[in-house]
Amino acid sequence: MNEAAENARPTPRERPWISLNTTYDVEAWIDNNNREMQGLVTTPEVASVAICFRLEAGGEIFLQTNGEGDIVLDVTPEAEWIAPLISAATGVADPERRFWAVPGDRLTELVFGLNSLIAASRIVLGHHFRFRKF
Repeated sequence: MNEAAENARPTPRERPWISLNTTYDVEAWIDNNNREMQGLVTTPEVASVAICFRLEAGGEIFLQTNGEGDIVLDVTPEAEWIAPLISAATGVADPERRFWAVPGDRLTELVFGLNSLIAASRIVLGHHFRFRKF
């Protein structure tokens, strides 16, 4: 991608987190972000789009779905403290590594479970999930 095209593409900004009080709120948030992310994937250069949650107590979680609709999480080392909550919300055992594979049908529960611990979120273009196949 040339520099002019890269500069012309809007850069998603971090947004302060607004508490989601019901599963309906979570599903509306998911739908809104899904539409925004689909609008950003307009060129082959932008093949990877993720959501980054910045946590109040430190660290970040990058969330992306794969081609089958399952969730891939990249939990930064500063956010390792959140592992028990991810397990409780999704029913997935802690993989004891940075990357998590979560069934896609657990997305609402995951976001609802993390809700009170998120400081802000942003859409990330081109996040590289560096992992081997699960």
